[in-house]
Amino acid sequence: MNNIGKPLFILKMKILFQNMITVFGTVALDTTRTPFKTGTRIMGGAATYASLSSSIFVDTSLVGIVGSDFPSEYMDILDNRVDTKGIIVKQDGKTFHYDSSFDYDFAHRISNKTELNVIADFEPVIPTEYINSEYIYLANNDPIQNMKILEYFSNPKLTVCDTIEYWILNKREDVVKMMSKVDGVVINDEEARLLCKTTNLIKCAKLIMSWGPLFTIVKKGEHGSLLINGDTVFPAPAYPMEEIVDPTGAGDSFAGGFMGYVAKQNNTDINTMKEAVIYGNVMGAFAVEDFGVQKLLSITKEDVQNRYQMYRNMVKF
Repeated sequence: MNNIGKPLFILKMKILFQNMITVFGTVALDTTRTPFKTGTRIMGGAATYASLSSSIFVDTSLVGIVGSDFPSEYMDILDNRVDTKGIIVKQDGKTFHYDSSFDYDFAHRISNKTELNVIADFEPVIPTEYINSEYIYLANNDPIQNMKILEYFSNPKLTVCDTIEYWILNKREDVVKMMSKVDGVVINDEEARLLCKTTNLIKCAKLIMSWGPLFTIVKKGEHGSLLINGDTVFPAPAYPMEEIVDPTGAGDSFAGGFMGYVAKQNNTDINTMKEAVIYGNVMGAFAVEDFGVQKLLSITKEDVQNRYQMYRNMVKF
């Protein structure tokens, strides 16, 4: 973006309020059903999980929209962890609502209901303070909205997007176009196969990269993740868990951990990305230990570092 002719005080303000990461996506009320517990309209959404996860590492800004039904205590929680100037409250609308169920194996989720509500016609606007953000994560939001968001940022160092089944089935061409405009894609295994129409995940990743991204990360749930960057293929096992309470948001927490670590290191080389994938796995493992976002709200940087070291010790040979 050309700054010639802009008032000096505006340029200074942009530098002063620069945020390391801006996350855009859904801030939701989730209804999550497991064989052991049901949480009704609890705080969730892809951008919520991702931003709470990344905020463990660096300052994070959150852009999204909620309705008048979004509880004030939930907004207070977000205010305490991330910059929320980018969240719009639409008084005459309802918050995005996602209703899903898990079976006993927790590996497969069934989508019962997706109510777009306020995000259906959302025209996102980026606060002036965010436009110099260096790292941009576009969570699994409407791909058209994600592409509009990208136009606001001046010169980011890294842009990464995700998507979900809903957008692949309803706006596949826009999903592909969105991916052509970012540096990296984070996507889970089922959605990668659905999008690419093949079962082999490495082929899926390489097809996605042929559309423009420099790298692809395939999230495989309890089987970890797979980073493909150029000729590099880096498989990373998941952190072994004894107890899983709620798998919702694990993938978004992975993405937040990945982006947070890369931003903290301020480096996008392959070795940094490998480390970031491990931190992503660590954050995803934390997320599943409690219902909703509760675990992400209770852990500290020390907790994350301790688990990272335990992970390294387990895979060392």
